[in-house]
Amino acid sequence: MLPSSLPPLQILVVDDQTSTRKVLAAQLLAAGHQVLEADSGDAALARFRAAKPDLVLLDVEMPGHDGYWVASQLRAAEAGGWTPIIFLSSRDQDQDLWQGIESGGDDYLVKPVSTTVLQAKLRAMQRLRRMQTRLIELSDELRASNEQLTRISHEDALTRLLNRRAFDLRLQQEIASARREQQPLTLVLCDIDHFKGYNDSLGHVEGDLCLQRMARLLSETCRRPRDCAARYGGEEFALILPGTPRSGAMTFARAVLRTLERCGLPHPCSAVAPHVTLSGGITTCTPDEDTTVEGLLRRADDALYAAKSRGRNRFFSFEMQMDTLEQRASTWGGLGAS
Repeated sequence: MLPSSLPPLQILVVDDQTSTRKVLAAQLLAAGHQVLEADSGDAALARFRAAKPDLVLLDVEMPGHDGYWVASQLRAAEAGGWTPIIFLSSRDQDQDLWQGIESGGDDYLVKPVSTTVLQAKLRAMQRLRRMQTRLIELSDELRASNEQLTRISHEDALTRLLNRRAFDLRLQQEIASARREQQPLTLVLCDIDHFKGYNDSLGHVEGDLCLQRMARLLSETCRRPRDCAARYGGEEFALILPGTPRSGAMTFARAVLRTLERCGLPHPCSAVAPHVTLSGGITTCTPDEDTTVEGLLRRADDALYAAKSRGRNRFFSFEMQMDTLEQRASTWGGLGAS
């Protein structure tokens, strides 16, 4: 019986002699292992691909393809994996051992093989199998930890949006993509109006909750897969809208303001409105070789400053020479005239 710490192996026995194969299989079954059998090289390859055994016991002398050929084909079929192969042969010359190892084998036993020697070899292979399994587990754990670390390093702890570092990387990628595809790219920087007064009057706990609500609102507004929202810093947020032209950017900004107005999150210290509002700067372009992250951020920041100087609670675009308040009035005026 096998020690409890060493799980049984699934062993593929390859031998063209039925009697030899059956005797060996009986020994392995008595020791608690699972056994698969093949009587030729082609059958061995088929069983190996289908069952993916833990170990192969392989006869060298077989009609058709010999064991050395079979071993080389098993190795080619593994695609990066590793399954131990032990040759069993009546050949006992050094050259035979060398050829077995060169063809892909891991050990070479000369027939007749005593039960004690075979069991000792299997015990060693079980230990190797256990180590291999543990290494795979550790590799999976390390991969998961690295993915979590990457996510944490790219995520703002309070809002769960992209942080500034991840935002800069994403913007660089989207500039390159838009340049390659010759598609418009919109960048929006926005600020919660009079947020210091909100914090001073309601406290930092409520201030954090306000930032989290704003993050959810902006994230939910980014409906397309490549749209993304980030916390740019403090009470400032950034939005990257690939494939969004100027008019679409204004429509997006108006939708954000309408949603904020409907939410009606009270702001007791705002000089703009009784509820929390945003001011934003919009810049849109089809990137060329001169377009940079710094240049887009500078234009969006200048537009944000213009929105604030025009009274806040609006988004401004230099490219359109218009803010969302003007566009809304123009749209309503056009509807009335018709």
